[in-house]
Amino acid sequence: MKKICLTVVGMYFLFFHGFSQTHEQDSTAYKSKKLSLSEVSLVSSYYDQTADKSAVMGGDPGPKGIADVTDFANGLDIKFVGWDKQNRKNSLTAGLGIDYHTAASQAYVNYNGTAINYGTRIYPTLEWIRENESKGTTIGIGGYYSAEHNYYHSIGLNTSFSKKTHHNGEFGFKLTGYFDQIKMIYPSEFVVAPPAPKGTPDIRIDTLTTASGQVRYVQVDPSGNVVGSVPKTTIPSRPRDTYTASFSFSQVINTRLDASIQLDLVYQNGYLGLPFHRVYFNTPDSTYEKLPSTRVKLPIGLRINYFLGDNVILKGYYRFYVDSWGLNSQTASLEIPIKITAFFSLSPFYRFYLQNASRYFAPYKVHSVQDPYYTSNYALASFISHFFGMGFRMAPPKGIFVKSLNSMEIRYGHYTQNINLNANIISLNLNFK
Repeated sequence: MKKICLTVVGMYFLFFHGFSQTHEQDSTAYKSKKLSLSEVSLVSSYYDQTADKSAVMGGDPGPKGIADVTDFANGLDIKFVGWDKQNRKNSLTAGLGIDYHTAASQAYVNYNGTAINYGTRIYPTLEWIRENESKGTTIGIGGYYSAEHNYYHSIGLNTSFSKKTHHNGEFGFKLTGYFDQIKMIYPSEFVVAPPAPKGTPDIRIDTLTTASGQVRYVQVDPSGNVVGSVPKTTIPSRPRDTYTASFSFSQVINTRLDASIQLDLVYQNGYLGLPFHRVYFNTPDSTYEKLPSTRVKLPIGLRINYFLGDNVILKGYYRFYVDSWGLNSQTASLEIPIKITAFFSLSPFYRFYLQNASRYFAPYKVHSVQDPYYTSNYALASFISHFFGMGFRMAPPKGIFVKSLNSMEIRYGHYTQNINLNANIISLNLNFK
């Protein structure tokens, strides 16, 4: 984590210096024909969670069920803007994110608690958008890649289109596809070892699943001594595909009120569980979770912004969600940006979330061996959550420290679930223009 922190701090000072050498240009006199650097955003966040119902241990509320998590995330976005010969605005945004996390429950992928309990995720992005102001249309395409060393690899593609109306409205449409490969890292007690070498009937094979996605086999004599090794075998992967069609419409209703609505149609197929999530039945038996190979999701959201004078905005949001696994939820949130001065604002926020469990969920030692599908992952359980906090934003006209650092935002939030989960998150967003 120290290496990541120092890297981010170094990037901050690099951009402070680089932008401080940039001379101002009058953009109103002409439009550049070539792409040029327009904006740089740096985001860092720290997340800390305490919980006691680990999916790795089948929801066991005991000592091995601790689900404490920490995550340190850093993101960098660089945006280039230019105009072509038809006077269409072209934007190219390149991003890179790096997350470092630790999870107490990951150690128990190996039942004795010796597996690696930390990991790094890297996810670059690239997006191109073309806006035709005369026709009121915007088109875009994007690509995404994510890799977590002991879990999965994912490739994402998207394309989008929007059209403005003559009455201050806008229709939007977006297609997105994610194509994942999930490494089949099973709990250590379920790993099937190869047969013992011929001629050594008293030698058994013991196994160890490492967090890097490898199974290590060793030869053990009747006394438990390691007497030899077996070549490492790569754990196979299984595919998971997600397709989303998003439809949106936004409308400026009057000088104080605007609203938007969004509908997503989501279809998933492939391996939709995680192989290292244990399930304990209401008998002495245990296994790892089993879920259907298809899932359909249908979320619909409504967003309303009301400008309460010159210094206060009310931002309301509501979403209803239902899927083919029997899970449904409702989300309601309110954020109130308050301008304290011309360049400083506060944004208190609150979000309420209510979820009803999937038909395939049951707690620790409740599932029956006759159940066709089963999971004890509390992400699919019934719960109520609250998320509240405050944002602080500065955007002075002469910049912060240097003129090109035009805004800085710090946000803090506290998150709770009524299943004994608590978390805190703090984030920093620096924007350079």
